[in-house]
Formats: sequence, structure tokens, C-alpha cells
Amino acid sequence: MTTAIISHPDCRRHKMDVLHPEQPGRIDDISDRLIASGLEYSIDHFDANDVLNADLLRVHGVSYIRSLYERIPHEGLVNIDGDTQMCANTLKAANRAAGSGVQAVDLVMQGSHQAVFCNVRPPGHHAYRDKASGFCFYNNIAIAASHALSLDEVSRVAIIDFDVHHGDGTEDIFKDSDDVLFCSLFQHPFYPFSDPEPQHQNHIKSPMAAGEGSKEFKQLVSEHWMPAIEKFEPQLIFISAGFDSHRNDDMGHINLDDPDYAWVTQQLSDYAQRDNCLGIISMLEGGYEQGVLGRSAIAHIKALARL
Repeated sequence: MTTAIISHPDCRRHKMDVLHPEQPGRIDDISDRLIASGLEYSIDHFDANDVLNADLLRVHGVSYIRSLYERIPHEGLVNIDGDTQMCANTLKAANRAAGSGVQAVDLVMQGSHQAVFCNVRPPGHHAYRDKASGFCFYNNIAIAASHALSLDEVSRVAIIDFDVHHGDGTEDIFKDSDDVLFCSLFQHPFYPFSDPEPQHQNHIKSPMAAGEGSKEFKQLVSEHWMPAIEKFEPQLIFISAGFDSHRNDDMGHINLDDPDYAWVTQQLSDYAQRDNCLGIISMLEGGYEQGVLGRSAIAHIKALARL
């Protein structure tokens, strides 16, 4: 596939406590691995645009957005919730992260690229319409998918989330949407302690127990996700790409390996190639162990590019 990567230096400017796992170096880990792998030179690179208010407002309320701006500190950090902090540059990063997904949709819809990976932060899948949580401020994947659904050419999208934590914000945002198929892997019971039962007939929740790994993951993808995708016939596939489900990432206890991310991406890419799917937009969510994140993301990107 003709593949692009979108990122921006502003995504490094969001900083939390020095011991917080969601650090600016996550962006660099992926970028450094891209160079070391040689993949850097075979993929197109774009700087992320700032998100437009119109795109934000498809997902988040005016009062919520205003409240975030009102809480920007002049110096230091302010706590948004128990594990989410804001610095003076947080919303500069969040605006680029949200804007990258919209930009990725436009690249695919223009026909110039069939797959786009957004190497951005802060992540987004725990953000609700009116609440920041779990390191997330704007729900990046929901903003991108909502932008796509606003276009005349798109009436159905699928969101695939393989982060070790359930994408509770994404599920809630689309809980009444018949035009979104949402498939989510997550360790259960575990943060954010979601109900393992789906809220909507188009939601496929796939809880995994601590210690489960490749075998169980491939089974749920093959037996549940792919049949649902083929039945739903999405015109675009969105991926909440969380790599904290890796066996060597201390944020969870699911035992996936680098090749598992390549494998699931290949399944989605094969679908996009053979059916009337316009392309794939993938956005970074979790993944906090240096080295592990970079390796896993490269396996994912290679599979997106079919290299």
C-alpha cells in the first residue's frame, strides 16, 4: 500500500510528571526505529495539521473544550484527573494529534495513500465527549472517524482497538451509531474497569484475561472481528493502535509479541485490498516500554505498507 506517516514536533511538547509513563520519548522511539529499519525512506512523511473547531465539535462539546483552555497552567502542571496532567503546551500537542487523524482521512480520500499511521500524542481513546481521562484529552480516533462520516463518500466505518485498555471513550461516543463498527480487545478486569458486555449491536468487546496471548488474540480476531468486518463492509478502517498489550510492556498483562501486531494488521490490510474499502487510518494509543513500542509499531507499519 502507498503509506504515509503523520507526526509533529508539537506532540513532544505535552509533558506530565517525569515518572509518568506517557512521555514525549514515545514519539522518538518510533521515529528512531523507522530510521534504523530503513522504512523511513520508503514512506511519505507529513507534519500534522492543527485540528479545526468544526472537527472537534463533531465529537466534543463547546463547554468541554472551553474548560480545557481555561485550565491551561502558565507554568508547572495541573491535574485533570488522577493520572492525566496538563502543562502549558498540552493543547498544542492535542490539537496536532486530533488534526493528524482528520488529515489522514483526507489523504486516503484524495487517493494519494491507502494507509496512514499517525505517530502522535497525547492518545485519545479514553476521552469522552465531555471528559478527559486515562492520559487522553481529545478522542483522536473518534474525531477522525466522525470527519470521515461527514463526507458524502463514506457511510460506514470500522474502528479496531487492540490497546490493552478498553477504549471506553470511543465506545461511549459511538454507542448510538449504526454507522460505526467498534471492535475492542482489552484486559479484563483492568483499567478502566468497563462492563465486558457491549453497549450496541455493532460493538464487539473482546475481554482477555491476564496471561492470555497470541493464541487467544488470533482466535478472537479470526472468529469475531473479521466476520463482523466482512458483514459490515466498512468503507474505511480506523485502528486505535495501542502496543501496551505486548508481553514486555508493564502497563498490562496480555502476552502479545511483535509479530501479532503485524498479523492483525495484515488481516485488516488484506480485507482493505480485496473489498471495497478505501483505506486504513491508524493512530497511536498506548505503548510505554521503550524499544518494545518502537519494534511493535514498526511491525505494524510494515504490515500497513505491505512490505
